[in-house]
Amino acid sequence: MRTPLAAVAASLAVTAALGAQPVITAASVLLRDSEVKWGDAPPNLEKGASFAVISGDPSTGGPYVIRLKMPAGYKVAPHWHPTAENITVISGTFALGMGEKFDPAALKDFGPGSYGLMPAEMRHFAMARTAAIVQVHGIGPFALNYVNPWDDPSKRAPAKAN
Repeated sequence: MRTPLAAVAASLAVTAALGAQPVITAASVLLRDSEVKWGDAPPNLEKGASFAVISGDPSTGGPYVIRLKMPAGYKVAPHWHPTAENITVISGTFALGMGEKFDPAALKDFGPGSYGLMPAEMRHFAMARTAAIVQVHGIGPFALNYVNPWDDPSKRAPAKAN
């Protein structure tokens, strides 16, 4: 049985062998669910979702944790990220699929506590089967690149009023 210190040393040795840099920070974050500050999702996501930064700054090169709250039926078109994306389902049923086209038959459902890792540049898409909250963490900067640039809501022309 390893001591905690031996486990940390082994983890750092593996990290060094893989060429990655360990992230060590002196800051702590203690946040109750009721203290999460939700706002509108960024403009490159479809309207209807809420977004919260839990820790870090996803726009910089450091560690970050964000959450996305979606209504049932909410979709994220096929996209990819330049860095790895770690996804944990907090609540609801969240479905993920791999590929460059949104294929409902390819979606796999994940419930609370489920986890997924999307390596950098992995093409994938998603849908909230029920109202859902997912938590995403990684090393920034976080960016979302749509396979089809016209799927990016921030690049669409605004709807004309009648």
